[in-house]
Amino acid sequence: MGPAGWAYDDWGGVVYPRQRPAGFHEASYLADYFDTIEINVSFYRPLTPAMTQRWLERVAHNPDFLFTAKLWQRFTHERDYTAADEREFRQGMDILLEAGKLGTLLLQFPWSFKNTSEDRAYLFALAKTFCDYPLVVEVRHASWNEPAFYQELTGHDIGFCNIDQPVIGRSMKPTAQTTAPVGYVRLHGRNYREWFADRPDDEAAGERYNYLYSLEELKPWAERIRRVAQDARLTFVITNNHFQGKAVTNALQLIHLLSQKPVKVPPPLLQHYPELHSIAAPEGTTPSLFPAAS
Repeated sequence: MGPAGWAYDDWGGVVYPRQRPAGFHEASYLADYFDTIEINVSFYRPLTPAMTQRWLERVAHNPDFLFTAKLWQRFTHERDYTAADEREFRQGMDILLEAGKLGTLLLQFPWSFKNTSEDRAYLFALAKTFCDYPLVVEVRHASWNEPAFYQELTGHDIGFCNIDQPVIGRSMKPTAQTTAPVGYVRLHGRNYREWFADRPDDEAAGERYNYLYSLEELKPWAERIRRVAQDARLTFVITNNHFQGKAVTNALQLIHLLSQKPVKVPPPLLQHYPELHSIAAPEGTTPSLFPAAS
Protein backbone atom coordinates (compact mmCIF):
# COMPACT_ATOMS: atom_id res chain seq x y z
CA MET A 1 0.00 0.00 0.00
CA GLY A 2 1.34 3.43 -0.87
CA PRO A 3 0.96 6.59 -2.95
CA ALA A 4 1.89 7.29 -6.55
CA GLY A 5 4.91 9.56 -6.47
CA TRP A 6 6.36 11.75 -3.75
CA ALA A 7 7.60 15.00 -5.33
CA TYR A 8 4.58 17.29 -5.05
CA ASP A 9 4.92 20.94 -4.07
CA ASP A 10 1.52 20.94 -2.37
CA TRP A 11 2.59 18.17 0.04
CA GLY A 12 4.85 20.58 1.93
CA GLY A 13 3.32 21.25 5.34
CA VAL A 14 0.53 18.76 4.57
CA VAL A 15 2.28 15.40 4.26
CA TYR A 16 5.83 16.56 4.94
CA PRO A 17 6.95 18.90 7.72
CA ARG A 18 6.99 22.51 6.65
CA GLN A 19 10.50 22.93 8.04
CA ARG A 20 12.50 20.01 6.71
CA PRO A 21 15.55 18.88 8.67
CA ALA A 22 18.95 18.51 7.05
CA GLY A 23 19.18 15.41 4.88
CA PHE A 24 15.39 15.13 4.53
CA HIS A 25 14.14 13.11 1.57
CA GLU A 26 10.52 12.47 0.70
CA ALA A 27 10.97 8.78 -0.14
CA SER A 28 12.75 8.12 3.16
CA TYR A 29 9.94 9.86 5.01
CA LEU A 30 7.18 7.91 3.25
CA ALA A 31 9.00 4.60 3.79
CA ASP A 32 8.32 5.10 7.51
CA TYR A 33 4.59 4.82 6.78
CA PHE A 34 4.31 2.66 3.64
CA ASP A 35 5.97 -0.38 2.09
CA THR A 36 5.74 0.87 -1.49
CA ILE A 37 5.70 3.97 -3.67
CA GLU A 38 4.88 3.98 -7.36
CA ILE A 39 7.59 5.83 -9.28
CA ASN A 40 5.89 8.39 -11.54
CA VAL A 41 8.88 10.17 -13.02
CA SER A 42 9.79 7.07 -15.08
CA PHE A 43 6.64 7.76 -17.15
CA TYR A 44 8.11 11.07 -18.29
CA ARG A 45 11.78 10.20 -18.71
CA PRO A 46 14.17 7.29 -18.13
CA LEU A 47 15.73 6.95 -14.70
CA THR A 48 19.50 7.07 -14.40
CA PRO A 49 21.38 4.37 -12.50
CA ALA A 50 22.71 6.97 -10.05
CA MET A 51 19.17 8.19 -9.34
CA THR A 52 17.75 4.76 -8.63
CA GLN A 53 20.75 3.79 -6.52
CA ARG A 54 20.20 6.85 -4.33
CA TRP A 55 16.52 5.97 -3.94
CA LEU A 56 17.43 2.45 -2.83
CA GLU A 57 19.63 3.94 -0.15
CA ARG A 58 16.85 6.30 0.94
CA VAL A 59 14.42 3.46 1.70
CA ALA A 60 16.91 0.88 2.98
CA HIS A 61 15.70 1.35 6.58
CA ASN A 62 12.44 -0.41 5.62
CA PRO A 63 13.43 -3.98 4.62
CA ASP A 64 9.89 -4.70 3.33
CA PHE A 65 9.90 -1.78 0.92
CA LEU A 66 9.44 -2.36 -2.83
CA PHE A 67 9.14 0.21 -5.59
CA THR A 68 6.76 -0.08 -8.49
CA ALA A 69 7.42 2.01 -11.59
CA LYS A 70 5.58 3.22 -14.67
CA LEU A 71 6.92 2.48 -18.12
CA TRP A 72 8.08 5.53 -20.10
CA GLN A 73 5.20 7.08 -22.07
CA ARG A 74 7.24 6.83 -25.26
CA PHE A 75 6.31 3.13 -25.25
CA THR A 76 2.65 3.36 -24.17
CA HIS A 77 1.39 6.70 -25.46
CA GLU A 78 3.72 7.98 -28.20
CA ARG A 79 4.50 4.46 -29.46
CA ASP A 80 7.48 5.50 -31.59
CA TYR A 81 10.31 4.09 -29.49
CA THR A 82 13.66 2.87 -30.77
CA ALA A 83 16.12 0.25 -29.58
CA ALA A 84 18.17 3.10 -28.09
CA ASP A 85 15.13 4.22 -26.06
CA GLU A 86 14.76 0.73 -24.66
CA ARG A 87 18.43 0.55 -23.68
CA GLU A 88 18.25 3.94 -22.00
CA PHE A 89 15.11 3.06 -20.05
CA ARG A 90 16.55 -0.23 -18.85
CA GLN A 91 19.68 1.34 -17.35
CA GLY A 92 17.96 2.78 -14.31
CA MET A 93 15.26 0.12 -14.02
CA ASP A 94 17.77 -2.72 -13.95
CA ILE A 95 19.30 -1.29 -10.78
CA LEU A 96 15.98 -1.78 -9.00
CA LEU A 97 15.46 -5.23 -10.50
CA GLU A 98 18.91 -6.50 -9.59
CA ALA A 99 18.50 -5.21 -6.03
CA GLY A 100 15.27 -7.17 -5.69
CA LYS A 101 13.35 -3.94 -5.09
CA LEU A 102 11.23 -3.68 -8.24
CA GLY A 103 7.80 -5.01 -7.35
CA THR A 104 6.45 -4.50 -10.86
CA LEU A 105 6.68 -2.39 -13.99
CA LEU A 106 3.34 -0.83 -14.90
CA LEU A 107 2.39 -0.47 -18.57
CA GLN A 108 -0.23 2.29 -18.34
CA PHE A 109 -2.18 2.87 -21.54
CA PRO A 110 -4.53 5.81 -22.21
CA TRP A 111 -8.33 5.66 -22.55
CA SER A 112 -7.91 5.90 -26.33
CA PHE A 113 -6.10 2.53 -26.36
CA LYS A 114 -8.93 0.11 -27.19
CA ASN A 115 -9.29 -3.64 -27.53
CA THR A 116 -8.72 -3.83 -31.27
CA SER A 117 -6.58 -6.43 -33.01
CA GLU A 118 -3.94 -3.76 -33.72
CA ASP A 119 -3.76 -2.43 -30.15
CA ARG A 120 -3.88 -5.91 -28.66
CA ALA A 121 -0.96 -7.01 -30.85
CA TYR A 122 0.98 -3.91 -29.80
CA LEU A 123 0.32 -4.57 -26.10
CA PHE A 124 1.62 -8.13 -26.17
CA ALA A 125 4.60 -7.26 -28.37
CA LEU A 126 5.56 -4.53 -25.91
CA ALA A 127 5.11 -6.93 -23.00
CA LYS A 128 7.43 -9.39 -24.73
CA THR A 129 10.05 -6.64 -25.04
CA PHE A 130 10.03 -6.17 -21.26
CA CYS A 131 9.20 -9.74 -20.23
CA ASP A 132 12.25 -9.97 -17.96
CA TYR A 133 10.48 -7.53 -15.59
CA PRO A 134 7.40 -8.41 -13.53
CA LEU A 135 4.68 -6.70 -15.58
CA VAL A 136 1.24 -5.25 -14.91
CA VAL A 137 -0.98 -3.68 -17.58
CA GLU A 138 -3.41 -0.82 -16.99
CA VAL A 139 -6.09 -0.20 -19.62
CA ARG A 140 -8.88 2.32 -19.16
CA HIS A 141 -11.35 1.54 -21.94
CA ALA A 142 -14.17 -0.91 -21.18
CA SER A 143 -13.60 -2.86 -24.38
CA TRP A 144 -10.80 -4.72 -22.56
CA ASN A 145 -13.15 -6.02 -19.87
CA GLU A 146 -13.70 -9.47 -21.31
CA PRO A 147 -12.67 -13.01 -20.19
CA ALA A 148 -10.57 -13.71 -23.28
CA PHE A 149 -8.29 -10.76 -22.52
CA TYR A 150 -7.81 -11.80 -18.90
CA GLN A 151 -7.03 -15.35 -20.00
CA GLU A 152 -4.45 -14.06 -22.46
CA LEU A 153 -2.80 -12.01 -19.72
CA THR A 154 -2.68 -15.11 -17.53
CA GLY A 155 -1.12 -17.10 -20.36
CA HIS A 156 1.66 -14.52 -20.65
CA ASP A 157 2.09 -14.15 -16.87
CA ILE A 158 1.12 -10.46 -17.01
CA GLY A 159 -0.74 -8.82 -14.14
CA PHE A 160 -3.90 -6.74 -14.56
CA CYS A 161 -4.31 -3.35 -12.92
CA ASN A 162 -7.74 -2.92 -11.32
CA ILE A 163 -8.57 0.78 -11.37
CA ASP A 164 -10.99 3.25 -9.91
CA GLN A 165 -11.59 6.22 -12.18
CA PRO A 166 -14.47 8.46 -13.22
CA VAL A 167 -16.72 6.14 -15.23
CA ILE A 168 -17.67 8.18 -18.28
CA GLY A 169 -19.12 6.46 -21.33
CA ARG A 170 -16.98 3.43 -22.14
CA SER A 171 -14.55 3.83 -19.26
CA MET A 172 -13.43 0.72 -17.39
CA LYS A 173 -15.53 0.09 -14.29
CA PRO A 174 -14.13 -1.29 -11.01
CA THR A 175 -12.83 -4.86 -11.22
CA ALA A 176 -11.10 -7.41 -8.97
CA GLN A 177 -9.06 -9.43 -11.45
CA THR A 178 -5.86 -11.34 -10.74
CA THR A 179 -4.02 -12.70 -13.79
CA ALA A 180 -0.47 -13.19 -12.46
CA PRO A 181 1.43 -13.70 -9.19
CA VAL A 182 1.42 -9.90 -8.79
CA GLY A 183 -1.94 -8.24 -8.04
CA TYR A 184 -2.40 -4.52 -8.60
CA VAL A 185 -5.02 -1.94 -7.63
CA ARG A 186 -4.82 1.74 -8.55
CA LEU A 187 -7.19 4.46 -7.35
CA HIS A 188 -7.28 7.66 -9.39
CA GLY A 189 -10.13 9.48 -7.66
CA ARG A 190 -13.52 10.40 -9.10
CA ASN A 191 -13.18 14.01 -10.19
CA TYR A 192 -15.63 13.78 -13.07
CA ARG A 193 -15.54 17.49 -13.88
CA GLU A 194 -11.78 17.62 -14.39
CA TRP A 195 -10.96 14.11 -15.66
CA PHE A 196 -11.12 15.03 -19.35
CA ALA A 197 -10.82 18.80 -18.88
CA ASP A 198 -8.83 20.70 -21.47
CA ARG A 199 -6.26 22.48 -19.30
CA PRO A 200 -2.52 23.11 -19.40
CA ASP A 201 -0.69 19.98 -18.26
CA ASP A 202 0.60 21.41 -14.98
CA GLU A 203 -2.80 22.78 -13.99
CA ALA A 204 -4.75 19.70 -15.11
CA ALA A 205 -2.39 17.35 -13.25
CA GLY A 206 -3.40 18.85 -9.94
CA GLU A 207 -7.11 19.31 -10.48
CA ARG A 208 -7.68 15.95 -12.16
CA TYR A 209 -6.54 14.16 -9.00
CA ASN A 210 -8.25 16.48 -6.54
CA TYR A 211 -10.54 13.95 -4.90
CA LEU A 212 -10.77 12.51 -1.40
CA TYR A 213 -12.52 9.15 -1.12
CA SER A 214 -14.96 8.75 1.74
CA LEU A 215 -14.75 5.68 3.95
CA GLU A 216 -17.97 4.42 2.38
CA GLU A 217 -16.35 4.66 -1.05
CA LEU A 218 -13.23 2.86 0.16
CA LYS A 219 -15.00 -0.08 1.79
CA PRO A 220 -15.97 -1.81 -1.50
CA TRP A 221 -12.38 -1.41 -2.63
CA ALA A 222 -11.12 -3.02 0.57
CA GLU A 223 -13.23 -6.06 -0.35
CA ARG A 224 -11.90 -6.07 -3.92
CA ILE A 225 -8.33 -5.84 -2.61
CA ARG A 226 -8.97 -8.88 -0.43
CA ARG A 227 -10.22 -10.81 -3.46
CA VAL A 228 -7.22 -9.80 -5.57
CA ALA A 229 -4.82 -10.73 -2.76
CA GLN A 230 -6.39 -14.17 -2.34
CA ASP A 231 -5.16 -15.13 -5.81
CA ALA A 232 -1.84 -13.24 -5.87
CA ARG A 233 1.42 -13.84 -4.07
CA LEU A 234 2.04 -10.11 -3.78
CA THR A 235 -0.49 -7.29 -4.13
CA PHE A 236 0.15 -3.58 -4.59
CA VAL A 237 -2.45 -0.91 -3.88
CA ILE A 238 -1.55 2.55 -5.18
CA THR A 239 -3.47 5.76 -4.49
CA ASN A 240 -3.00 8.30 -7.27
CA ASN A 241 -5.35 11.07 -6.05
CA HIS A 242 -2.30 13.01 -4.95
CA PHE A 243 -3.72 16.54 -4.70
CA GLN A 244 -2.79 18.02 -1.28
CA GLY A 245 -1.91 14.64 0.19
CA LYS A 246 -5.27 12.99 -0.36
CA ALA A 247 -3.58 9.88 -1.74
CA VAL A 248 -1.67 9.45 1.53
CA THR A 249 -4.84 9.98 3.58
CA ASN A 250 -6.81 7.38 1.64
CA ALA A 251 -3.93 4.88 1.62
CA LEU A 252 -3.76 5.05 5.42
CA GLN A 253 -7.53 4.61 5.65
CA LEU A 254 -7.34 1.53 3.42
CA ILE A 255 -4.60 0.03 5.59
CA HIS A 256 -6.86 0.53 8.59
CA LEU A 257 -9.87 -1.00 6.82
CA LEU A 258 -7.84 -4.07 5.85
CA SER A 259 -6.01 -4.54 9.14
CA GLN A 260 -8.60 -3.19 11.59
CA LYS A 261 -5.67 -1.74 13.52
CA PRO A 262 -4.50 1.81 14.22
CA VAL A 263 -2.06 3.21 11.67
CA LYS A 264 0.95 5.47 11.98
CA VAL A 265 0.05 8.88 10.51
CA PRO A 266 2.39 11.74 9.52
CA PRO A 267 1.78 14.50 12.11
CA PRO A 268 1.17 17.31 9.56
CA LEU A 269 -1.49 15.18 7.87
CA LEU A 270 -3.51 14.91 11.09
CA GLN A 271 -3.89 18.68 11.14
CA HIS A 272 -5.26 18.81 7.59
CA TYR A 273 -7.40 15.67 7.69
CA PRO A 274 -8.87 15.40 11.20
CA GLU A 275 -10.83 12.29 10.17
CA LEU A 276 -7.53 10.42 10.57
CA HIS A 277 -7.53 10.96 14.35
CA SER A 278 -9.94 8.05 14.83
CA ILE A 279 -7.52 5.57 13.21
CA ALA A 280 -4.15 7.06 14.20
CA ALA A 281 -1.82 5.04 16.40
CA PRO A 282 -0.25 6.76 19.40
CA GLU A 283 2.90 8.64 18.45
CA GLY A 284 6.00 6.49 18.79
CA THR A 285 4.36 3.21 17.75
CA THR A 286 5.01 1.59 14.36
CA PRO A 287 2.04 -0.60 13.41
CA SER A 288 1.99 -2.15 9.97
CA LEU A 289 -0.47 -4.00 7.78
CA PHE A 290 1.49 -7.24 8.03
CA PRO A 291 3.55 -7.08 11.26
CA ALA A 292 6.62 -9.26 11.42
CA ALA A 293 6.47 -12.28 13.71
CA SER A 294 8.14 -11.66 17.03
